[in-house]
Amino acid sequence: MKLYILLVVLSAGITYVMTAIMRRLSLEWHVLTPVRERDVHTVPTPRLGGVAMALGFAITLLFASQLEYFGPVFAENTPWAVMGGVLAIAALGLVDDIWELDWMAKMAGQILVAVFMAYNGVQLITFPIFGITIGSSTLSLVVTIFVFVAIMNAVNFVDGLDGLAAGVVGIGAFSFFVYSYMLTRVTGALTYATTSSLLVAILVGICVGFLPHNFHPASIFMGDSGALTLGTLVAAAGIIVTGQIDPSVLGTEQVITAFLPILLPLLVIVIPLVDMTLAVVRRLRAGKSPFQADRLHLHHRLLNLGHTHMGVVLIMYLWTAVITIPAVALIAYSPRQVATVALPAVLISIVLTIRFLPGLRKKLQRN
Repeated sequence: MKLYILLVVLSAGITYVMTAIMRRLSLEWHVLTPVRERDVHTVPTPRLGGVAMALGFAITLLFASQLEYFGPVFAENTPWAVMGGVLAIAALGLVDDIWELDWMAKMAGQILVAVFMAYNGVQLITFPIFGITIGSSTLSLVVTIFVFVAIMNAVNFVDGLDGLAAGVVGIGAFSFFVYSYMLTRVTGALTYATTSSLLVAILVGICVGFLPHNFHPASIFMGDSGALTLGTLVAAAGIIVTGQIDPSVLGTEQVITAFLPILLPLLVIVIPLVDMTLAVVRRLRAGKSPFQADRLHLHHRLLNLGHTHMGVVLIMYLWTAVITIPAVALIAYSPRQVATVALPAVLISIVLTIRFLPGLRKKLQRN
């Protein structure tokens, strides 16, 4: 555990310093996010923060590769495939941040990165539900690509308020780390050094290091390079842990625990996924491209209900924690025990959400 904490601190420190450097470079190169009708910010803001996040991840991973403790992890090609994928997707995002690619070019780039990672071992081979295996290698590849592209874009869709994407992913990644780390104990593994735990520990660090620059009022945005980097890491960690777990060791008396390896990676970014799904359905019903930006995301709707910028972000942090922490607890506690704590937490969250949404509160009072 001490080495994982070291990696979190190291990645946070590197990302913090690199973000300050990228902010200065963004200003010098005039790589700024303009103020558009759908935006919340009021002044053009630097947007190369994602480059700092990708560098923070890569440098920390290189450092970890020199530690004897993580020797078994780097004996395989998987960590290097993830690094290559992260650097490639960050480069794609950087090009988009500077020259604004059309959605088809971005989608093609995302698919290419997903294919690269899949062919280098980051691929969903099995569904850990009582030994069910995906039907064929082709289907496995298709599902892997779909998971990567969906999660990348889900994180990108939710990146609309200062500190929102980094905070939501950071909270989810912390929960994911606890789950992955506890899984090694439950399964009786010989070492706590696993690829998934390593990836999400560094992911937590880069989110922590970036947030001081990005929390409201943000001095820099992560841009597509950052959102795609975060999405790639979440997807990679989820795919790696999902395809390597035998659910029988989790206890057949608790059926829900057999679904945890699949559910948790999705729950980590459940808010971005819900937001993306609603946006795609909404735009298609209106006869528009699913990638055509609008001002109807969940965070925009919360703002329209009367919440402050920071209030919306904190509410979404709260719901991310309320959703992911009980899911992680299921690996160590029974559903009844988890529900005893989770249900009151959900009720309190509902009350706080209504209490701190002036517009919604007034509407309920009128009704």
